[in-house]
Amino acid sequence: MTQSSMAQFASQAYRGAAVAVPPLRAVILLLNGAVSSLQKCLQAQEARRFEEAHAHLTRATAILRGLSLHLDPVRGGAVADRLFETYNALIIAALRAYGRPHMRENFRRISDSLLDLRQSWEAVDAAARSARLPADSANRR
Repeated sequence: MTQSSMAQFASQAYRGAAVAVPPLRAVILLLNGAVSSLQKCLQAQEARRFEEAHAHLTRATAILRGLSLHLDPVRGGAVADRLFETYNALIIAALRAYGRPHMRENFRRISDSLLDLRQSWEAVDAAARSARLPADSANRR
């Protein structure tokens, strides 16, 4: 898969998820997808199904690339910049770990980081929903 087709795939994945669910939920679902793809990559690699493993790795990194490309540095400021760096560092870590002797441990650390990010976005989503609830009930009166 070429770099441009991978970027296009990542962009399509993000847009598809963003259309079906609210943006915060889309980010959470995409992070879950990246973790799942890394786990499938590891399983396929250990079963010596190398093409399948590479496809799962490509999917995981495409999801992270899509998330990084859809950040708005103007509106997001330092948070968007930091997320961009984080997503790209995780992509590089996954690519460097692939096929190496300590792949399992490295993928576990990458997955743990992604799960921490997901939990953070879930907290933001919950806070946003709870902030909307009082406003919605006030509008109904």
